[in-house]
Amino acid sequence: MRPVIRELQAKSIFTKSGLPASDWVINPYNGCLFGCSYCYAAQIARWKHPDEEWGTYLDVKINAAELLKKELEALEKKLNTKDLGSVFFSSVTDPYVGMEAKYKITRQCLEVLVDFGYAGVINVQTKSPLVTRDIDVLKRLKNVSVGCTVTTLDDAVSRFFEGNAPPVTKRIKALKILHDERISTYAFVGPILPTVLTNEQQITEVLDALEHAGVKTVWFEHIHLVGVVKQRLYDYLQKTKPELISVFKQADTKEYREKLNTIILKAMHGRPMKLAMGKVLFHKDLK
Repeated sequence: MRPVIRELQAKSIFTKSGLPASDWVINPYNGCLFGCSYCYAAQIARWKHPDEEWGTYLDVKINAAELLKKELEALEKKLNTKDLGSVFFSSVTDPYVGMEAKYKITRQCLEVLVDFGYAGVINVQTKSPLVTRDIDVLKRLKNVSVGCTVTTLDDAVSRFFEGNAPPVTKRIKALKILHDERISTYAFVGPILPTVLTNEQQITEVLDALEHAGVKTVWFEHIHLVGVVKQRLYDYLQKTKPELISVFKQADTKEYREKLNTIILKAMHGRPMKLAMGKVLFHKDLK
């Protein structure tokens, strides 16, 4: 089935964030064509696209850059500063989803931030090596960090769980390229997938790869399955590997998370990398 691509005029682009470590979010698109089976954004997006399957549509906010410029200028006038807080690309889409190669909405927004002289922290998170296209813009920002989601080192596993997202090996290569260009990088190891990262050897191998790529900060987050997200993942597993459903159910316990926390903290000890927020995150604990 061909994805549905729509161009639309957004009403706002610089929006308040409910995420830890971010004051604002910029979502250049609605939807995401990567279609990862565990994506939490499927729960959020159901209000705007109740009859469409997550991963089959993308709304392109073609006026995003123009709108961002106006919103930044209005806030600067109100607050008398160019440091408006920390900004995150993106909370309910991937800023470098494939169509970004054509539309360049994310790039345009980054260029607006450069021209504005944005003084706050900017974090960009993606599953795509396309981010390296914008190294020239990223290097002009005052305080930017780029992260890639890395849930495994196996491209076959990432393809199984992460649909049309680029192979994880290409993401790690992108992190190394960014590091070599002196751009600050981080990795988001989340959700921590049962059967994929469950023991010390698996976690150590991932951390070794990230350390070699020059990553300085690692985020770990436990999987949190509720509502549409849970049903969507279990439906997918029922069709592909039904034996994994019981594994995911067993992982949804405090005992499982605490055991994994111990393994991760041990694997992180002594490394030249920081554990973001000093702990392994779990959605319910962040409320």
